[in-house]
Amino acid sequence: MSLGTVGELAQRVGGKPQGDADVVIARIAAIDEAGPEALTFATTPAYLQAALKSRAGAVLVDEALLSEVRVQDGETGKALIVVPNARVALMQLLRGFDPPRKSGPVRHPSAAIDASAEIGADVYVGPNVVIGARAQIGDRAVIEAGAFIGDDASVGEDALLNPHARVMHACLVGKRVILHPGATIGSDGFGYVFVEGRFERIPQVGNVVLGDDVEIGANTCVDRAQTGSTQIGDGTKIDNLCQIGHNCRIGRHTGMAAQTGLAGSTNIGDYVLIGGQAGFKGHITIGSRVKIGGGAEVWSDVPDDAFVSGSPARPHQEYLRREVMVRNLPKLMARVDALEKKQNKP
Repeated sequence: MSLGTVGELAQRVGGKPQGDADVVIARIAAIDEAGPEALTFATTPAYLQAALKSRAGAVLVDEALLSEVRVQDGETGKALIVVPNARVALMQLLRGFDPPRKSGPVRHPSAAIDASAEIGADVYVGPNVVIGARAQIGDRAVIEAGAFIGDDASVGEDALLNPHARVMHACLVGKRVILHPGATIGSDGFGYVFVEGRFERIPQVGNVVLGDDVEIGANTCVDRAQTGSTQIGDGTKIDNLCQIGHNCRIGRHTGMAAQTGLAGSTNIGDYVLIGGQAGFKGHITIGSRVKIGGGAEVWSDVPDDAFVSGSPARPHQEYLRREVMVRNLPKLMARVDALEKKQNKP
């Protein structure tokens, strides 16, 4: 099966072919998996050099990157598709491989749907789905096998709940939201008070509100608020195995990588990028357009536009300087020891 020639693919993504535009491409592959029939891609100078040396039949590459590594037409011996942004072009090409979403109207006979639930037009309800009392499902939503939607919960139009995703009672899910397998929206917040030598549970009576176009990764938990709402803004994407504590508020178009944890009442602004395994103390405010390095431990407020990393998190450049200092400590200690021995000689 052919995806088309280099020239045809370039036209599809608004790029320019360089070299042999008649090379036929059968698949898209990473550099180390690419053969003569494959198109690979490069987003850094190192990846471009590796791609040019690979067995790939053609390379998808940023125009700016070509200038940076001074690759000229005809120098590579390999066909290129030159685009303004290789990742955007790759997204466009890979969309053709995305399996089609299921469509309704379908109600599997094993689904348990309360008679008071409101199901929109053309909704797909898969095997063993549970939809509670007074729940509302928007048009064209897809509810895959084993998913759970609790009493008084709402799921917006065109949303996708993958197998065993859960929207607990009274939680609100916006339009075009994607919940990956095992994601839980509205688990109880971690609220207890110590009374007479034992923990007593504080009822968590709030809910979770997800904006439109939010995506929640597999086995990520978003806790319901103690009172009020835990909120996640439009367009925010949260990776697998994250924990969002009760009463957290995350702004619009924020990206959070896997195994990040937010303690309760953490407030995060818009357009924030958070690396994997970052941890947040709770009851702190992170500004907009902030970058948080992977593994950072954020113990205090962070202003708009900052870049922090480390433990505890501090401005990234300061963190790097401290790391250099720590690595130089053995040499410094050796010099101090030598000076002390020299000074103490009789």
